[in-house]
Amino acid sequence: MSPSRPKTKAGAEERERAEAKLRVEELRERLNYHSYRYHVLDDPEVSDAEYDELMNELRTLEERFPELITPDSPTQRVGATPADLFAPVPHRSPMLSLDNAFSREELEAWAARVERGVGAGALYSCELKIDGVAVALTYEDGVLTKGATRGDGRVGEDITANVRTIRSVPSRLLGKTPPAYLEVRGEVYLPVRAFERLNDELLAAEQRPFANPRNAAAGSLRQKDPKVSASRPLSLWVHSFGFADGVRFESHSWFLEWCRKAGLPVAPTGEVEADLDGVERYLKHWEEHRHSVDWEIDGAVIKVDQVALQQELGATSHAPRWAMAYKFPPEERTALLRQIDVHTGRTGKVTPFAVLEPVFVGGVTITYATLHNEDEVARKDVRPGDTVIVRRAGDVIPEIVGPVQSKRKKGARRWKFPTVCPSCGTTLVRAEGEADHRCPNLACPSRNIEWVYSFASRGGLDIEGLGYMTGMALLDLGLVKDPADIFSLTAEDLGQLPGFAEKSIANLLASIEGAKDRPIWRLLTALNIRHVGTHVAQVLARAFVSIDALMEASAEEIDAVEEIGPEIAGSVHAWFHDKRNRALIEKLRAAGVRMADEVVEPVGEQRLAGKTIVLTGGLESLSREDAQAAAEAAGARVASSVSKKTDFVVVGESPGSKAAKAEQLGVETIDEPEFLERLGRT
Repeated sequence: MSPSRPKTKAGAEERERAEAKLRVEELRERLNYHSYRYHVLDDPEVSDAEYDELMNELRTLEERFPELITPDSPTQRVGATPADLFAPVPHRSPMLSLDNAFSREELEAWAARVERGVGAGALYSCELKIDGVAVALTYEDGVLTKGATRGDGRVGEDITANVRTIRSVPSRLLGKTPPAYLEVRGEVYLPVRAFERLNDELLAAEQRPFANPRNAAAGSLRQKDPKVSASRPLSLWVHSFGFADGVRFESHSWFLEWCRKAGLPVAPTGEVEADLDGVERYLKHWEEHRHSVDWEIDGAVIKVDQVALQQELGATSHAPRWAMAYKFPPEERTALLRQIDVHTGRTGKVTPFAVLEPVFVGGVTITYATLHNEDEVARKDVRPGDTVIVRRAGDVIPEIVGPVQSKRKKGARRWKFPTVCPSCGTTLVRAEGEADHRCPNLACPSRNIEWVYSFASRGGLDIEGLGYMTGMALLDLGLVKDPADIFSLTAEDLGQLPGFAEKSIANLLASIEGAKDRPIWRLLTALNIRHVGTHVAQVLARAFVSIDALMEASAEEIDAVEEIGPEIAGSVHAWFHDKRNRALIEKLRAAGVRMADEVVEPVGEQRLAGKTIVLTGGLESLSREDAQAAAEAAGARVASSVSKKTDFVVVGESPGSKAAKAEQLGVETIDEPEFLERLGRT
């Protein structure tokens, strides 16, 4: 047998090129299909992150094998060909796409290219990347004459009649001498709260809801009947210009300020940074506070601010070299839904949840996602075995957006809600007019562990060291039958718990002892009263001061408290008039748990009388509870969230999203020294 011919380097390269060609063709076909569904049909089948991964793979292959690049490649154009529903509109200046950066290293590489191109001294304009529908608005002599979609970047669709229905779009620019011609570009979006209301209305009318705000905006904007667009609360943020005659802009930030003065809406979240360190601080802030604005964002856009430098840097066939879109970690992915299970919580509510093939979303690996209730499962029509879109709502709670219908297997059956509690086997109850199923068994093991855990949590009596597993062990050993038993635990009892030694026993006993003297609003939160969370508990504690006074109050007296409605009042009154709950209160009282707050009489002038304030971040001189008590003693109402009715926000160390929300709404923010001064303290 003759020896086999050795593989040559040229032969290996030829095979690699042939394989790359096949993969490139496959990627182009898939990207064109998904681009068509996204831009034309407004009905995507994959998440943005998955689309970006396909595009990056294609771009990498084309960079390695430049001979495979063709003019019609998705990397060389912006979007899909316009649909035939609307008349074509050529753009005088192409609406180019943006190159993407997915890491700090890619952003730094882009900044290095900018510096090589124009030298040092470039300023960077930073803006949030709105997840909406790109549009171009043309103003001639200050009058709106044309509205168009992006289309394929060179020819868009005429949506003038629909754009005119958007209230934030001015029909005429402000100013005595408007430019002869100006095309501005921006994103049409649907505010998140408006999106939720719209979907509620569609469901009430038994119509299919939208999957997300971006789809809702696209579907609302591309209507043949402008009356439909007018009925939707669409809005616009302007972010750039395409062509101008009669006005010159020295910088991008100057352009945005000019737009504001001309009456064009510009998002209030932009900043100009002098260096990349400032850009990274901006990105870090908005990654952490991306849900503090009422519109969906998927990253930020970084632009060289000076127009002269932009012109010097120029553009490729598909994107400007002076701008970069930085994508935040994706919050949506697709995953396999293995099965749907249910869980019984502390109030008896039985909640369905999805068991997923592990998927990495928004910085964490997700295996479970809430499905809320039976009606929600039916509305979304998710079925075991489906490929579903997974989202981290508010960066915290995983949820299912909906199924990818085109990937559903034949014969997939609808899921049916169980008729009995998965924990104790008791027949479930669904009250008339309610969406939730409940387990009525007060001795249900699942209800008990959830209650004990909630009772000891930071939102409850804050018993450090009594977590979920410890609570479960206490219940399993019969040491605790209800939360009041926690206060009867001894060192000998705790010594039976796995992993508990002398120090951990002493620490938990000390924490239990300290929990006896918490403010009564914490006890009210911990008691497992339906509809009573932290804020409602604080309102009730201020109004009644003691558990006894609240226990003896009528439903009408509770309902008379500001912010308390009849549903909450009825729930509270019913809870306190249940014999078992009254016995629990007496058991807690006998254990030495505080049942009344000290009445703080106003001293001198109530400096903050009638003011509504919000606290965020840590203060040096006061604990959160002391700061709230001091503000209330001065006549203020301390709210848990920021709204237009908030008078001011006290911002301490490491503030949360409330500070950004205050800035967005134009609410005054003050620091700790100013807060103390307004209280009359030093």
